[in-house]
Amino acid sequence: MGVRLSEPHGFEEAAIQALVGGGASGIGFAIAARLAATHDVTIMGRHAETLEPAAKRIGATALVADITDPPPLRPDVLILNAGGPPPGRILDIGDEAWRSGAELLLTGPLRLARGALPAMAERGFGRVVFITSTAVRQPQPDLAVSVVLRAAVTAAAKLLALEYAAQGVTVNCVAPGPTDTARRREILAARAARTGRDIDTLDRLDTGTVPAGRAADPGEIAAAVAFLVSPDASYINGTVLTVDGGRTETI
Repeated sequence: MGVRLSEPHGFEEAAIQALVGGGASGIGFAIAARLAATHDVTIMGRHAETLEPAAKRIGATALVADITDPPPLRPDVLILNAGGPPPGRILDIGDEAWRSGAELLLTGPLRLARGALPAMAERGFGRVVFITSTAVRQPQPDLAVSVVLRAAVTAAAKLLALEYAAQGVTVNCVAPGPTDTARRREILAARAARTGRDIDTLDRLDTGTVPAGRAADPGEIAAAVAFLVSPDASYINGTVLTVDGGRTETI
């Protein structure tokens, strides 16, 4: 598929097989690359300078748009993935940071879902996957905005699954653990600045809590998403698939 860099209005009536948010890098890019083998993929992000080269690498379409103000789109497969908000402890977060975090992680993705799911139901097929975090189940104090709002996203995904399951639509969450991305490096750097410890030490401490003994490769998260959007996963609905090398203690 050729690469097309467009403003959102050019996609309003377009038929899109798979739409991946935050597809320029990290987990989003890995998901888009995996799905590009079987789908026509559109990756969405705010920055053309990173989005367009990423799209070229995998033969996808680039859509410059902000998830906090998404265009009306009707994909068959919708991957709701957004970059994490800045780290911070819960009482250190100001009102504006909560508002912007909610737009990024909750209300923006729900706007996309609001436009996409009714059309999926009309067609009798749809796949929606929210990318959340294992911090929802085992909260990390310095990721307060992510923990609180992704917990709300998890509840929203369950409600959507209950509403649309009988119409051929599945809505699930994939909750990654520590994954080798720029976002993880940002979190480690923030912890280093707060504690005075070096990043390498903090990295070892973090992966030391993972039975697998390492952070995930983004492609391993993408493999889980690819399964959930496949026909083989048609009876998996309203659940959270944890991909964390065995770290999460609750089941």
